[in-house]
Amino acid sequence: MLIGEKVRLRGYKEEDIQLAYEYMNDPEVILNLSTGVPYPVTLEMEKQWFESQKEMKNTYNFAIEALEEGIYIGGCGINTLDLKNGVAIVGIFIGHEEYRGKGYGTDAMKVLIDFIFNQINVNKVQLNVFGFNERAIKSYKKSGFVEEGRIRQRLFRNGKYQDQIVMGILRDEYFGKYIKAMKS
Repeated sequence: MLIGEKVRLRGYKEEDIQLAYEYMNDPEVILNLSTGVPYPVTLEMEKQWFESQKEMKNTYNFAIEALEEGIYIGGCGINTLDLKNGVAIVGIFIGHEEYRGKGYGTDAMKVLIDFIFNQINVNKVQLNVFGFNERAIKSYKKSGFVEEGRIRQRLFRNGKYQDQIVMGILRDEYFGKYIKAMKS
């Protein structure tokens, strides 16, 4: 387990499936996770995803658990690990509505980044975020990410074309100015 100030990152458990199914059908989660059609998942699809994690290589998914309450509130992980080029592409969601906007996602991302740079030999952690997701962008900046690029009008959401933003943090940024800032 990986522990932060507010969260614990742990492996998924079978008992998480029902809540994961509910989280994946929350409109806010659906609209922010994928460029595809925001279509609900079935309980069977969520069970299949859980089973598929046993076979996955170069992806590492963690359940996010609120430390104090001990409940599963979302997920994060490495969606793609490119060891040849030293890049880990990550993602995160907070499914439990009561825990959104309260620093749980930021803490989970900080713990995930720390795990990646201290346990996996990569030079860069990267993510994609939709331009309308201002809360997530603010959280990622707090975690040390910077905007690297913008793919204009990449997806159609909420009746109009929206930008997708590419953000990243480099190893030397993390171990340099970001770690120093965390200590002061």
